[in-house]
Amino acid sequence: MGHTEMNTKRAHVVLEERLLKDIERLVGARQRSNFLTEAAQEKLMRVRQIEALKQLVLWRDRDHPELKRGAAKWVSKLRREDERRYKRVTRP
Repeated sequence: MGHTEMNTKRAHVVLEERLLKDIERLVGARQRSNFLTEAAQEKLMRVRQIEALKQLVLWRDRDHPELKRGAAKWVSKLRREDERRYKRVTRP
């Protein structure tokens, strides 16, 4: 959505020179504002989603003792159990 399609306000933003050059190379100097507006909107959406999830789900380690040694170890254990079960079921 272009910035001309909604109420807009100018803001002075300081960017690293390399970042600005990369943006201009990608979208052109005339599309910088649109690009930065869309990027900011996407980031705000992600931040809001994370905040909403934090409000909904309270993670407590004590509720998940199976992950005490780490999620990777727990997943490996599940996979080993699945392999053993598969071998048992498919045994001739």
